[in-house]
Formats: sequence, C-alpha cells, structure tokens
Amino acid sequence: MDLEVSEPIDLSSGDHQYLVQKAADLQSEPSRCYVSFPSTRPQETQRSPQTKAREPPNVYVIQISDETIPNESNTTLTNPFSEASVRRAFIVKVFLILSTQLLVTAAIISMFVFWDALRAWVLANPWFTYALFPGFFVILIILACCGDIRRKVPANYILLGFFTVLEGLLLGAVTIFYKADEVLWAAAATATVTLALTLFALQTKWDFTLLNGVLFVFLFVLMVYGIISIFIRSYWVHLLYAGLGTVVFSLYLVMDVQLMVGGHHHYSLDPEEYVFAALNIYLDIINLFIFILQLIGLAR
Repeated sequence: MDLEVSEPIDLSSGDHQYLVQKAADLQSEPSRCYVSFPSTRPQETQRSPQTKAREPPNVYVIQISDETIPNESNTTLTNPFSEASVRRAFIVKVFLILSTQLLVTAAIISMFVFWDALRAWVLANPWFTYALFPGFFVILIILACCGDIRRKVPANYILLGFFTVLEGLLLGAVTIFYKADEVLWAAAATATVTLALTLFALQTKWDFTLLNGVLFVFLFVLMVYGIISIFIRSYWVHLLYAGLGTVVFSLYLVMDVQLMVGGHHHYSLDPEEYVFAALNIYLDIINLFIFILQLIGLAR
C-alpha cells in the first residue's frame, strides 16, 4: 500500500488525523490503493505495473509544511494601545473633553463668586443646593456603571454635559462661603498641582495603576473620617481631613493619568472609554480644588 500526499498539511486543522485513519483502513485491504488529492498531478496516479512492483510495500510519503502556525489568526488580537497613533488620538480626545469641562465649570463658579445677587439668593434658598444632589448622583452612577451608555454617541456627551453643569452649580454653591481671593488662590493652586502631577505621571517609571485597591481603601477611610468631622467641630480635625483628602486625590490623579496613557503600565483603559477617562480625571481635579479650598479657608 502506497500513500502519497503532496499538499502541505496544517496540523492545527486535524488533517494528520484523517491521514492516519485513512492509512489504517487501506493497510487492512489486500489490494493496493492510491489516494490522490485534487492538487496531485494526473501522471502521479497513473503508473505502470513495473513501477509499482519496484516500489517497496507500505510506503508512506507525507509532506508536512511547518509554515502554518497554529492559532496564527489569533495573534493579531493585541492590546488596543499597541499602535502609537491610537494612543495619541485617545489622549488628545480625553484632554479636549476635560478642557471643555473645566472651562464650563470655571465659568459657572465665576458667576457665584462675582455675582453678589446670586450669592445672596443661594444663601437665602438652601433648597437649591440639596435639589442638585439627586440628579448629580444619578448621572454619575449611569456614567460609572453603564458601559454601553457611556460608549454610545451622543448619549455619552449629553450625560457628561449635564453632569458637568450640575457639578459646576454644586461647586458654585460651595464657593459662596469663601471670599473671592480665596477661591482664586485655590484655583491657581489646583492648576499648578494638576500640571505638576500630570507631568510626573507621564515621566515617572513608577506604575501607580497597581495602587487601585490601596487607594480605594484610603478613599473609604477618608469618607469615614469626613463623616466624623461633621460631628467633631475641631480645627485640627478639619485640617487633617483636608490634608488627607489632598494627598489621596493627588495619588488618584496620577493613577488615572497613567490609566489613560497606557503603554508600559500594567493597566490601561480601552480607547473607547474616553468619556470614562475624562470623568475620572475631572473628578480628581474637582476634589483637589475642594480640599485645597478648605486648606486655604482654614489658614485664614
């Protein structure tokens, strides 16, 4: 029995198992049989009896090509940040969205700081501040938990726009308890710290994306400490709370910037999560501003 295969065979597709089974079936038959694949030349299957007599029995000639790599098609599924152009486009989009958010927030806060009639009206109507909280938290939960919605255009931009306006109104309601120069100093300090930490996150070799769990624990402790500070009216308690909050959200800012940049860091965000990345960095900057404003207010 002779079995000749002239086609390259891909071992990952299971062709070798078919050949082995075919060879076993042919070996049990007394007569000679030649198996020819479609690509085999016709003259190879039409041999003279003398040629077949000279060939040794039970000869198996199998040509196996090693050019085909198993699961070769799956190797193209790489990190979405593998291309530098994709990463740059993602970073540019996030910073454009973030800049727009900060400009809108600054414009809303400026109305509360420099418009005396609006300041007096908010002080006389405290319900205005409490009415903003339900919508603020509902939109925040949707953007944070519903991945399909925050990836769908234009729903993600609309929700992010409403969230930015509500955040600006809440911050405006907070700044009415501070002087205009204190708010300006806090804004300048926040801008300086944000720029410095962003450059540090882009240049440092330390991977802060691994600190996600640790920072969550610190954030939980900060929340508990903030609840305690409501009932304990002490200068040092509030000063320690503001300082701890500044440190925690400074670390969060570095981590979120590295998540956005990706590259050699252990964790990174998907390029479609530009709204989520902008939201994280925006909240870090806003919380930094609030705690720095508290520090300046306590120092007066």
